[in-house]
Amino acid sequence: MNEKYFLSIDNGTQSVRAIVFDMNGQLIAKSKVEIEPYFSSQKGWAEQHADYFWNSLCQACQELWPKLSISKELIAAVSVTTQRATVVTMGEDNQPLRPAISWLDQRKVDTKPKLGKVESAIMSLVRAKSLVDLMHAEAEANWIEQNEPEIWKQVHKFLLLSGYHNYKLTGQYNDAIASTVGFFPFEYKTQQWADQNDWKWRAMPIRSEMLSEVFPAGSVLGEITEVAAEQTGIPQGLPLIASGSDKACEVLGTGCINDETGSLSYGSLATLNITSDKYLEAIPFYPAYPGVIPNTFNIEMMIQRGYWMVSWFKKEFGLQEDQLAKEKNVQPETLFDKLLAKVPPGSDGLMLQPYWSPSNGDGPETRGAIIGFNEEHTRAHLYRAMIEGLTYALRESKELLEKRSKKIISRIVVSGGGSQSDEVMQITADIFGMTVFRPHTFETSSLGAAIASAVGIGLYPNFTSAVEKMTHEGDRFDPIAANSEIYNDLYHKVYKKMYGNLKPSYEAIWSITNRT
Repeated sequence: MNEKYFLSIDNGTQSVRAIVFDMNGQLIAKSKVEIEPYFSSQKGWAEQHADYFWNSLCQACQELWPKLSISKELIAAVSVTTQRATVVTMGEDNQPLRPAISWLDQRKVDTKPKLGKVESAIMSLVRAKSLVDLMHAEAEANWIEQNEPEIWKQVHKFLLLSGYHNYKLTGQYNDAIASTVGFFPFEYKTQQWADQNDWKWRAMPIRSEMLSEVFPAGSVLGEITEVAAEQTGIPQGLPLIASGSDKACEVLGTGCINDETGSLSYGSLATLNITSDKYLEAIPFYPAYPGVIPNTFNIEMMIQRGYWMVSWFKKEFGLQEDQLAKEKNVQPETLFDKLLAKVPPGSDGLMLQPYWSPSNGDGPETRGAIIGFNEEHTRAHLYRAMIEGLTYALRESKELLEKRSKKIISRIVVSGGGSQSDEVMQITADIFGMTVFRPHTFETSSLGAAIASAVGIGLYPNFTSAVEKMTHEGDRFDPIAANSEIYNDLYHKVYKKMYGNLKPSYEAIWSITNRT
């Protein structure tokens, strides 16, 4: 068999990466371009120009080629995976009409969806009305239509960021089914655009002709155009293969393809996923998203702005480590690991609840909390409490997933930026009280996209065999019994009670600070 290579382009929240893998899933070359996730002209807004994302993608590709030890003509296919739920509006001239609205955006409308009386009554009866109202309120299409009506009138295509990149690469408005996550008229049970009689079409002003055509992973979405080849350096005519969103690809790239293996991600959005061939809502009326493997579902629990908190900490409190890293010519992360090592398990009683985004709780009043301060606590305690609090939240997610799926998660694979830290991996093993594994590469979302490419060109007959060949186990971390005992007590006696005990205070803060 002739050696084949695959280019994956991953437009995450904080960077764009271009990576080449071989047919065994080994990383051959990589480039990374740091990006500004968003700009904010008003409180709660998070926007970024679509062409900024595209130019960063082009830069990542162009910086990749000098690092490549093989001829790029040996690359057999390319696939794009991106952050979820970031939307781009395109005009008739196939240019963006306004900045893309990021998944981090918090603006809402205060209107209600125009449902029929019977339909509304049924929604209320099954206790889905509040979620329907929330979807209507948070849908970006509704905000644009109501606040920028002249722009909405010009919308030719309403895309996800993945669909925008696919168009720029191929000139066709095609996207992957497993990339379709956001406020769209999409039916997650059938993994297709909703039937025209579905209430979702009445909850937002999107028309069917505005949407991309969606395809299962492994499908050819188009070929790299001459213009795209000039801008990116990707060979013209190379097939663009459908894969999925960064989280869906990450689950696949960790080899988590059943409901007894948990894919834990320490990314900007911290998540725990299992994969199932049955549709299941871990939280009622919150959908299971499409898995990359066709006709599978990723049942997901998420902590909004999860590992983003680490970036916040480094920005606000990490100047010393950043400066020292430059002096010693080392990565700042190694010095932050030393901060974790300075503090004992349990952070000497400092506890953090990581709900720094309202969507983590029951309502908009939800906030994060840090309790247990005394004179012994330092920056290092705060940093460790942050990692521990995020891991407590993910353990709670695991227990809920097990309860809902009626399956025990017996194996956990950890990916995302945080998985690079041995200290974070050990904390994870200790809090979960079980062995956790790190994949052979932490670039698991890009690897998942490469797996889709390998299946798409027929290198492997199906996703199961491709996963077997292209994913590999890395380091393992076993729990330390004494640490697990401390964490178990803090988890049950303190952490699990924090949200309920503090909720009245959150509600009071919201009431006082949001007076008109």
